[in-house]
Amino acid sequence: MTREQGAKTIAHIRSTDGAEQALEDHLYGVGEIAGKLSNKLGIREAGVLIGLLHDFGKYSKSFQNYIKSAEGKLNPDEDDYVNAKGLKGKIDHSTAGAQYVWQAFKNIGRKGEGELCGQVLALCIASHHSGLIDCLSPDPDDGNKFRKRMKKEDEKTNLNECKENADKTLKRKIDSLATKDLIKVFCEKTGKAIDVADTENPKKSPLIKDFYLGLWARFLFSCLIDADRVNSADFENPDQAQFRYRTPDWNHAIERFEKHIKTLKIRNKVDEIRNKISRDCFERARDPQGIYTLTVPTGGGKTFSSLRFALHHAEKHNLEHIFYIIPFTSIIEQNAGEVRSILEKQNDPHPWVLEHHSNLEPENQTWGSKLSAENWDAPIIFTTMVQFLEALFSGGTRSARRFHQFANSVIVFDEIQSLPINCVHIFCNSINFLSDNTNTTVLLCTATQPLLHKLKKPEKGQINLKEGNHELTRDKSRLFHDLERVRILYEHKQEGWNVREIAELAISELERTGNCLVIVNTKKWARDLYVECEGQLNDGELYHLSTNLCASHRKDILKNIKIRLNPGNKSPVLCISTQLIEAGVDIDFASVIRFTAGLDSIAQAAGRCNRNGIQTFGTVTIINPVNPDKESIKQLVDIKEGIRNSKKIFSEFRKEEKSMDKLLTPEAMKEYFDYYFHARSDDMVYKIDKKVFGRDDSLLNLLSSNCLNGCHEKRDRKWPLLQQSFMTAGKAFKAIDAPTESVIVPYGEEGKDIINHLLSIEKEYDLSRYYELLRKAQGFSVNVFPNTWKKLAESEAVFPIQDEQIYYLDECHYHPQFGLSLDEVASYDINVY
Repeated sequence: MTREQGAKTIAHIRSTDGAEQALEDHLYGVGEIAGKLSNKLGIREAGVLIGLLHDFGKYSKSFQNYIKSAEGKLNPDEDDYVNAKGLKGKIDHSTAGAQYVWQAFKNIGRKGEGELCGQVLALCIASHHSGLIDCLSPDPDDGNKFRKRMKKEDEKTNLNECKENADKTLKRKIDSLATKDLIKVFCEKTGKAIDVADTENPKKSPLIKDFYLGLWARFLFSCLIDADRVNSADFENPDQAQFRYRTPDWNHAIERFEKHIKTLKIRNKVDEIRNKISRDCFERARDPQGIYTLTVPTGGGKTFSSLRFALHHAEKHNLEHIFYIIPFTSIIEQNAGEVRSILEKQNDPHPWVLEHHSNLEPENQTWGSKLSAENWDAPIIFTTMVQFLEALFSGGTRSARRFHQFANSVIVFDEIQSLPINCVHIFCNSINFLSDNTNTTVLLCTATQPLLHKLKKPEKGQINLKEGNHELTRDKSRLFHDLERVRILYEHKQEGWNVREIAELAISELERTGNCLVIVNTKKWARDLYVECEGQLNDGELYHLSTNLCASHRKDILKNIKIRLNPGNKSPVLCISTQLIEAGVDIDFASVIRFTAGLDSIAQAAGRCNRNGIQTFGTVTIINPVNPDKESIKQLVDIKEGIRNSKKIFSEFRKEEKSMDKLLTPEAMKEYFDYYFHARSDDMVYKIDKKVFGRDDSLLNLLSSNCLNGCHEKRDRKWPLLQQSFMTAGKAFKAIDAPTESVIVPYGEEGKDIINHLLSIEKEYDLSRYYELLRKAQGFSVNVFPNTWKKLAESEAVFPIQDEQIYYLDECHYHPQFGLSLDEVASYDINVY
């Protein structure tokens, strides 16, 4: 059967006016974009080819009949469909193009080079709706899923029919690309990444080589997904095409930033040291690309110093993006706002800064929401460590489409010590991959630098820091000495401190110094201590902070605290907070009380004390609370292990009669991380419990050699094949140990208005406004653990917004001091989880 003469083959139908996008236009458009993006790896032709073939299956008569009869109910970018009569079914239009390239390449070359190239390209095409599929099933009895997909019957994939129906010029273009020349270039670039040519002295272990190969495939997959979504979105909204993939004028941003630097006044010794750190970063910005560290004491101004390095480094090396990866959503708005205030002006045609930290995007997106999803196409992107890791490892297509944006960039990791311990090896391997293969510079920033370049099991992956002088600051030890602003008191009680004693200590510190910050380990302690103190203080003096409060609520509280702490005001403040206040929050207390924790957390807490050097020395008091069970730290392994290893350092300091003030030095921190990483080296591979698929395994293994799977092919070949269980790993992966649901809370009039507008808006007619509301709702959302979510649902406290996987909280379950509550908030007798 051949296509009727002059008949138009359709890829999409525009929802607003019914205009039809010709399939050839879509395939050529996606090929052009995918080629541009994949050229970041030096394999432009491979990107063009998968772009031309990704929707090749839409040439089938069954798909064309479906799209022409669906009358607006279609979803042309899914294999599932609902036709005009409401009948459900499947039309597989993603396998045909994958089979085409697999059959063209699989037998080329005597050592498997064509087979590897064909597999990677076919995998990207076959997976472009579902997310990367498993190559090997985690179940050995299920065998090689990739080969099964490539052997799928023609009556289900319609490959031969599509070849007959395809535009002849397009088919000639495809065949001109699917040659030995493409395979040669592909293998040259891939071989360099996985050291396949250096069999005598390989630089990487087999596990790391396979991990790199998987990242190589995911990168190319990312290029295809983004190209497909962008072309589809620009057909739906043609005016937005002009804003795509703009090259930033870094000189323009540098001019504004340096002008701001000149306005900063040197008020004291702390400002002098901050200025020196900034100059060090400026002078090192012209260095070659690589992986660097910036180890600066808390309060040393590392945000602006690292930005100065990043701007000048991006200009020097003609890079496309600067990423700030931040561990907690609580400080993204603060840092992004500061940078935006310097770099953006009211009449700028395009924004410089993009914030992305949403947990509100539905996991199962509609076609429309895919078109509206962020793809991080901005000069400077502030996002979270969770979003960064999901771009590299999560399943599906939503996050994967952003992966390619890390190429040709500077990536600044703020507070890198907060990296989840189970992600250490996959993180280190990924950073090395980006640095080695994608023209990417990485900067690891913190006051408490973890030893990611000196892990116990380097064969599983550790950071390859820039050879020579990787540290941007000069004389790190001297810098910490010069920025010494606190005295450490270790007040350990054999029986532990109870809530009454802690309240008395906090109030006495408040009376002595005028303000005090208490940092606890759990939300329950924060609530209990607040209640204990409340009756003893005047109105406006006591504050509570925890992640049960939405970001906008916390922002308002911090704003009020800063006003009262202002040297010109000096109103009394006692703030009781969980550890969310430690990393990156620019706030300055005269006295800090910290529950025993990891030494890195203690150092971060100290950074909130005498931050600006107003006093000669502030006081940081470390205490051990009574009854560890009350803290519920048995389930918080990171805190528990941090406490255990900090106690070793405390014991050694006492035995050797060292000053506790030296706890914050790089030398003490190195000793702490030696203990901590040694004790937890087995946890760094991201363990997966056997409940997931019947055996104990790890994410690192699933995304590399997959050696616990019993269906590997034993072959004498130079070039490896992908063996990863990508989809299984994506489903098992969570960037934080406990998966959470996000719920929008009715904080203030704005929070209530956002919920009301989301409930009333007709999304299908005003999609851009709907997603604008969702972006605003990020600041009014709280993350909830599964057991708490279940209790809220049972209490009918959460409700869905329209038909999405997005929920809002009943107003009766949001407390004005403590935020989200399991119980209705009639009194303090509430259940804080």
